[in-house]
Amino acid sequence: MPLLEVVQTRHINAYIRLLDTTATQVDQYAAFIKASADDVVEQALAYVFSKDRDFQEFLKSDEAQRITPTLRVRRAQGTDPVERPRKKPANGAANGSTSAASVAGSRA
Repeated sequence: MPLLEVVQTRHINAYIRLLDTTATQVDQYAAFIKASADDVVEQALAYVFSKDRDFQEFLKSDEAQRITPTLRVRRAQGTDPVERPRKKPANGAANGSTSAASVAGSRA
């Protein structure tokens, strides 16, 4: 059995506005769990989405498939985002820190 599990993910860069107090807490939480601010936001949103039963029901509706995207996604000039293999850390956290204003999200 391999010692590493490589998970194929596709990341995008998106820009969001946060209250300054929220941005500070994202950075503080990232330091607390020794992860990046991007990872904190990604995991927090994934957690909320998975726990919200009403949202899970909404996802099954036709309305959820017809949404108008409002997330500001930054695309590289003339190229699609690059898929890169990412090592899955043993403890579930990655090292490093980034600005809370730049959020890397995953899209399948």
